[in-house]
Amino acid sequence: MNDPAPPAETLRRSLATLLDGLPPKQATQAVDRLIANYRGATPTDAPILRDRADVAAYAAYRMPATFEAVHAALAAFADATPGWTPGSHTDVGGGTGAATWAVTATWDGIRPVTVLDWAEPALTLGKELATANPALQQASWRRARIGAALTLEATDLLTVSYVLNELTGADRAALVDAAAAAAQAVVIVEAGTPAGYARVIEARDRLIAAGFHVAAPCPHSAGCPIVPGEDWCHFAARVSRSSLHRQVKGGSLPYEDEKFGYVAAARFPVSPATNRVVRKPQIRKGQVLLDLCETEPSLGRTTVTKRHGDLYKEARDAAWGDSWPPHTPQP
Repeated sequence: MNDPAPPAETLRRSLATLLDGLPPKQATQAVDRLIANYRGATPTDAPILRDRADVAAYAAYRMPATFEAVHAALAAFADATPGWTPGSHTDVGGGTGAATWAVTATWDGIRPVTVLDWAEPALTLGKELATANPALQQASWRRARIGAALTLEATDLLTVSYVLNELTGADRAALVDAAAAAAQAVVIVEAGTPAGYARVIEARDRLIAAGFHVAAPCPHSAGCPIVPGEDWCHFAARVSRSSLHRQVKGGSLPYEDEKFGYVAAARFPVSPATNRVVRKPQIRKGQVLLDLCETEPSLGRTTVTKRHGDLYKEARDAAWGDSWPPHTPQP
């Protein structure tokens, strides 16, 4: 019998069940080590997730945030590719499978799914979690070294989330090129930092050179108008924290904002946003200021006031990362 709950809620429940027996002190120590690794700038040559305790801590610490960030990127991609649904999905460096859950939350249906990672404990726990998601129960979880030697089979959709930071420059380039050769659509998500932005732009350039069209977040496939070193493109996804999540992360708020950067591109024609809101909208008395990445390409700011009628109401509801305007104005 299918679980009627949305994937995000099912995932939270499954994490709570799997992590119930993990000693809090052990979880905290593992989380502290993982934070140090993931915030580091030096690529590793060994799996960061070493054993069951590491993987359980990672799942509690990172899966909810990774799910929301990838889901936001996929939703933007889906908006730019109306009518397209992936017939197959490969998740490279997928670990415990957060991106596979995000795909099931974006598109209905069951499709062949392959998760590739070099950490066997992560694959094992990911497979356990997947038993709660009807769309993932037949997924294939395969151990593979992520890098220049990786061979990818043809797939409709390929995701790479929070992986490029772990690779050398040569391995990053080889992975993106292999992804472009294997997939019809590629979605890459990285941390919302200047370094993460640099990795996303590097991947974006390689995808465009391979003949891909950028679907999101950019409203064009031209060069990024942001000057490196002066700013960076990133977005935020709201993550609901369970009591377990708060315990492992040492937080008290019922939510957190995951900052991320991404590029979503396809070999087939896409309909990207006219403009993209690239900063949190500034709501002031009688007006809303929206910072936009525009189609020219350029960066600009538009001011929407009460005189704009319904558009003003929509501007007040606009969120960081939304397309703008949200619809085609009627004559």
